[in-house]
Amino acid sequence: MVRNPNLTEEEKRLLKLREELKRKKPKFRRQEWHRYKRLGEKWRRPRGRHSKMRRKFKGKPKMPNPGYGSPAKVRGLHPSGYEEVLVYNPKDLEKIDPERQAARIASRVGARKREEIIKKAKELGIVVLNA
Repeated sequence: MVRNPNLTEEEKRLLKLREELKRKKPKFRRQEWHRYKRLGEKWRRPRGRHSKMRRKFKGKPKMPNPGYGSPAKVRGLHPSGYEEVLVYNPKDLEKIDPERQAARIASRVGARKREEIIKKAKELGIVVLNA
């Protein structure tokens, strides 16, 4: 993975901290997800009147809270320290700031256009996250 050399020391520290916090964070799953296949794991807030999970009983799964968030300065950044910008064609690369941003080629872009984007990104000195 290419690291962003333009990060400040504080941003580097916060990225490392975010990595550690994410490792400790529980996987938030929907209440009773294990009981019924139709529910799926995707998070939904428990709203039942007698719900033990909503009332935060001991031994019940944890719910998402502001305390689990990552530091504001590095929120939304790629682990490499770049801000991701979705690119659909070579022309989109002109809007990217190579100091702070990196390109991510959209999944619906075909092989031919993908090659053009990668070639132009190299010329402009832009990092492509999924080259």
